[in-house]
Amino acid sequence: MPSLDSLNSRRSLEVGGRTYHYFSLPDAARQLGDLQRLPMSLKVLLENLLRWEDDKTVTRDDFTALADWLRERTSDREIQYRPARVLMQDFTGVPAVVDLAAMRDAVAKAGGDPQRINPLSPVDLVIDHSVMVDRFGNSHAFEENVEIEMQRNGERYAFLRWGQNAFDNFSVVPPGTGICHQVNLEYLGRTVWTREEDGDTWAFPDTLVGTDSHTTMINGLGVLGWGVGGIEAEAAMLGQPVSMLIPEVIGFKLTGRLKEGITATDLVLTVTQMLRKRGVVGKFVEFYGDGLADLPLADRATIANMAPEYGATCGFFPVDDITLDYLRLSGRPDETVALVEAYCKAQGLWREPGHEPAFTDTLELDMGSVEASLAGPKRPQDRVALPSVAKAFDDFMGLQVKPPPKEDNRLQNEGGGGVAVGNAALVGEADYQYMGHTYRLKNGAVVIAAITSCTNTSNPSVMMAAGLLAKKAVEKGLQRKPWVKSSLAPGSKVVTDYFTAADLTRYLDELGFDLVGYGCTTCIGNSGPLPDPIEKAIQSADLTVAAVLSGNRNFEGRVHPLVKTNWLASPPLVVAYALAGTVTLNLDHDALGQDRDGRPVYLRDIWPSREEIAEAVRKVETAMFRKEYAEVFAGDEKWRAIQVPESDTYVWQDDSTYIQHPPFFTGIANEPPRVQDIHDAQILALLGDSVTTDHISPAGNIKVDSPAGRYLRERGVEPVDFNSYGSRRGNHEVMMRGTFANIRIKNEMLGGEEGGNTLHVPSGDKLAIYDAAMRYQDEGTPLVIIAGKEYGTGSSRDWAAKGTNLLGVKAVVAESFERIHRSNLVGMGVLPLQFKEGQDRKSLGLTGQEKIGIFGLDGVELRPRMPLTLEITRKDGSLENVEVLCRIDTLNEVEYFKAGGILHYVLRQLLAE
Repeated sequence: MPSLDSLNSRRSLEVGGRTYHYFSLPDAARQLGDLQRLPMSLKVLLENLLRWEDDKTVTRDDFTALADWLRERTSDREIQYRPARVLMQDFTGVPAVVDLAAMRDAVAKAGGDPQRINPLSPVDLVIDHSVMVDRFGNSHAFEENVEIEMQRNGERYAFLRWGQNAFDNFSVVPPGTGICHQVNLEYLGRTVWTREEDGDTWAFPDTLVGTDSHTTMINGLGVLGWGVGGIEAEAAMLGQPVSMLIPEVIGFKLTGRLKEGITATDLVLTVTQMLRKRGVVGKFVEFYGDGLADLPLADRATIANMAPEYGATCGFFPVDDITLDYLRLSGRPDETVALVEAYCKAQGLWREPGHEPAFTDTLELDMGSVEASLAGPKRPQDRVALPSVAKAFDDFMGLQVKPPPKEDNRLQNEGGGGVAVGNAALVGEADYQYMGHTYRLKNGAVVIAAITSCTNTSNPSVMMAAGLLAKKAVEKGLQRKPWVKSSLAPGSKVVTDYFTAADLTRYLDELGFDLVGYGCTTCIGNSGPLPDPIEKAIQSADLTVAAVLSGNRNFEGRVHPLVKTNWLASPPLVVAYALAGTVTLNLDHDALGQDRDGRPVYLRDIWPSREEIAEAVRKVETAMFRKEYAEVFAGDEKWRAIQVPESDTYVWQDDSTYIQHPPFFTGIANEPPRVQDIHDAQILALLGDSVTTDHISPAGNIKVDSPAGRYLRERGVEPVDFNSYGSRRGNHEVMMRGTFANIRIKNEMLGGEEGGNTLHVPSGDKLAIYDAAMRYQDEGTPLVIIAGKEYGTGSSRDWAAKGTNLLGVKAVVAESFERIHRSNLVGMGVLPLQFKEGQDRKSLGLTGQEKIGIFGLDGVELRPRMPLTLEITRKDGSLENVEVLCRIDTLNEVEYFKAGGILHYVLRQLLAE
């Protein structure tokens, strides 16, 4: 910590007989002015700057800018922020470690010491994104899914084991342990971090960046953290600061308390809808108000988790007694809890009753007004009150243009089931046979009901509610419908412990919610296959079916390629919809089923009371956390048995289809090439609004006939072993072929048809986007993407930028960008450009057949947010020039872009030394 301490703010604190050194915010305020009403989240940023003052990356003017924020409630000041640590999950972590391994190779080839490539900040990688729901609905599902996971991912796991041994400051939490954000909340996070330096112990706020957008969950614990691309995270690991503008901070005041029967999930869906409507992209949200006194920490974490869904950088909760209670409950050492209280009170980071910081703008919610809700059918911010779900589904169906019924679909029974003869006469439904019975599947059928994801499985109240509802349902004689694929994937083993303690596991099992794994599963697209007869029935009648999951993401094509409507719901509502079997019922009035005597059973009959839930939650004990996290990094026998070579550089396997040496640093020169204008580029895709990183770089299913599927088949991989795009992120050959390959992406160059295809303009050929891009590369033609609003929303997916780069795309021109993806594009040397207000692809009449030039880069000093000229050459030869905004937003990003990317910048610095 190279602080010059120009404000003379170094102080010490005695806690439990130990001396902690720190940089005092109250002492800094003596020179900066009263900071009492500065938002808590900005106080954390100010402390970070005080600690890293070096008169180069951090200067006294940065402190003044934060103090001045109180006057203007906004700032255009760029600061250099250094988080205490980095969190990764395996989907985004594997390519980051691949890049580090490739950087070690580059240093070694240049005659340097490869061990100079090492994380400088602590890095925790949690393997949680790989388990799929292949087996479900029986007591062996967990063991069988783990076995399949280890077989599928052996190469990846061996690579991570090598990284665990080869890199300093790098820890791996093995598979089958939990979801990274829940492990972070329950174990890794400390609220106040400590570091030994020259014999002194320094205390400072726990802060982090993570390679998953839901890193924001930790803000519920008073830890400032948010998601960044894997590219930015790697740079942070290697000592580069996170360059950012001092954000606007939106205050969200919470009052009152939730009504009987209303869950934290209902609350977060309401908050998400309000904040998305307000518009908080690129802003901090900070929660305040006396309602926080009645908001359990697990509920706070649920709200903080979904910051990406409401569009904010983070959703921060201040530290108070509830924070301390959770730290104690989850087994943190007594000295940690004492330090958190003493430090936060000394720094003015402790929430006092009635305290209202100054904010850029505010919203307010009386929690007593929240109603039971779901979100869907394809966006997390589209909240629907529970009684209106059936109507929302009908409205969605009204927007669908259905083809005429197909000819008679006669499918023979295979593997125990098939589609019944005669389905051609049915509209919106199909008969199928399974295990000796015939069932009728209809539009609106719930075919997936999944209790999963970090958002809700970290919250004992909603999990216990699900278990209690299951108990009451079983006692009434209800069962899940036979076409529902049900699953339970908790975020940590602690959930299993408290279900067992409350004697609820057997009732969930009875309804088919057997444990399938500890991981993200359905929420990130690892729902696994539906039973074959059900998939055939959906396809035979082109049915619009549903998934109900307790997750945070329901984008098109994410959960399952055949499921067009996806609904986010609380865990008890997931169980309820498994019983109902359809989203076409109004669960306020329609029966879920019949009891053993034939009487109707309604949701209200089996919904647990607040007192019942509270009694069950009291079964959650500190000993459970301490038991499950005692050897969190050890792993099971299968993990420990993985053999890896002990070497500073990785031994690449040419025949591996999971891990390949990426081309990013091949032949890297000491000096980067000069930034130049772009001439005669072709449009690779013309896209609409809300194109997500799932559209750009899908994480789930790999189609057999896709470029990635062909690549794998050519290398002897059978479709059953394709695994997913997410699991193959360590292989650029797969990932670049999967870029823009989502089955739901709509390219307006082809009239908006779905699928990852485009038009190769010179020939007029319709090709897969990858195939067209490779043809353009052979022809020496640069490429651009044209898009609408909110380009790149969704997960912090580095491959959405890396794949774009490898396809030869030089620029993306959009109406607006999601924060992380815009930064990732810059970090991969792809130019993000923004249309001026009032202009877009439609007003300019773009068809995709135009040639594009981008001018204003040659021979000028590149600067943040400078205007550039977009030249459009139409098919008839006419020209039109429009001004666009260069969305390279900071001076650091200018340097990264000029270097060809952020990792190129870091590597050149190391080689120069």
